[in-house]
Amino acid sequence: MKRRGKVLLFVAGIVVVGYATISMAKTSMFKSAIEQVSTSIGRQIVSDPGPTNLLLIGNNARDAKGPLSLGTAGGQADIMIVVHIDPKEHVLSLISIPRDTLFAMPNWNEPIPKIKTMFTLGLQQSPQDGPKLAMEAVSKFTGLPIQHYIVTDFQGFSDAINAVGGIQINVKQRLYDPEHSGADLNPGLQTLNGAQALAFIRIRQNAAGNDYRINDFQRQQAEMEMLDALKQKLLTPSTDIGRITQLADTWKKDVATDLPTQEMIGLGLESVGAKINRVTLGSVADSMDLADAPLQGVNTSNYLTGAYYDVLDTGQVAATLRPYGSTGSSTGLPPIPSTGDVPVTVYGSSVVAENLRHAGYTVTWAGPEATGSQVQVYYPPGKMPWGWVVARTLGTANEFVMPSTHDLASVVVYAP
Repeated sequence: MKRRGKVLLFVAGIVVVGYATISMAKTSMFKSAIEQVSTSIGRQIVSDPGPTNLLLIGNNARDAKGPLSLGTAGGQADIMIVVHIDPKEHVLSLISIPRDTLFAMPNWNEPIPKIKTMFTLGLQQSPQDGPKLAMEAVSKFTGLPIQHYIVTDFQGFSDAINAVGGIQINVKQRLYDPEHSGADLNPGLQTLNGAQALAFIRIRQNAAGNDYRINDFQRQQAEMEMLDALKQKLLTPSTDIGRITQLADTWKKDVATDLPTQEMIGLGLESVGAKINRVTLGSVADSMDLADAPLQGVNTSNYLTGAYYDVLDTGQVAATLRPYGSTGSSTGLPPIPSTGDVPVTVYGSSVVAENLRHAGYTVTWAGPEATGSQVQVYYPPGKMPWGWVVARTLGTANEFVMPSTHDLASVVVYAP
């Protein structure tokens, strides 16, 4: 059975519909004319002339019957990007949502509560509930109203790249990942076909022995890079209009969306020639390995199952998104505490102790007694946010954060 694919046509899909509908992208003269009139025409077609927020979801389901299917891989939101379309400024902003963000689900018996899982929980109820719950979660996290969704999965992305004759990408270093993404690319400027492009945006466990593409945040940057390349190809006057039409056909059959056709066309027109901004929330320093532990309100069991999570500072998220209309950010969990409110005792590296002291903590260095290779962070029982803030400050993306079995007065860090 044909798998539909994680099309990632985000902006490209919107642009394509505008171009294919008016069939005018063949020459630079027509392109210029479109750019000049797109704003005024688009605003007349779209009922709401203010900013619009679309949630773009990449469903990681394998052997799926469609974009809104659980398939054989659980149907998680492998990619989530908010597209903020501002017709007044003629700007599209792509806001990447870290998929492993720790996110409270007090009404769900979900042992590993990550924001991407809200899509899965919804799909388990009905196909329409998947994007609905994902939109609600992302709106709460970003403080932005999400008006519409576009959902895709794996194969359609490959189909889309092939439809435009491949995409030229500069692969900066060797990429090799036979076990997960299947990436096998040498460095250099090259044209990737659909399968290669899909591997390029999926890889985050590079086995080539370099630090290129080894985490989710680097993968988000690759997704944005691919979007830029696809957009540039679509807007190049020499691009065959037949390929654009073919891509539009692929997009129409390989996605699920609640966007009415009329509004789709209007947004497409608004998007032509628009400036594109990239907005990344958080960084690799927000990633940490959390151990099993009680956490009030995180799910119906009030208990967190250990896994790697991204723990973001909602205050920073809100500040980053305020220019786009954010009214505040929430994960439903306790806020990240101030460094000045968290005492720390460090065993091992005196450099780590000094860095924490410079970050504002009250630090006691207890000597060089630390073994192993992974930084361990023990927090007092009931004080998980203390562990979060220390791990975020350490910023290795590999700290093991766990509750202490002793009645500690401070966070204890073992730093080899």
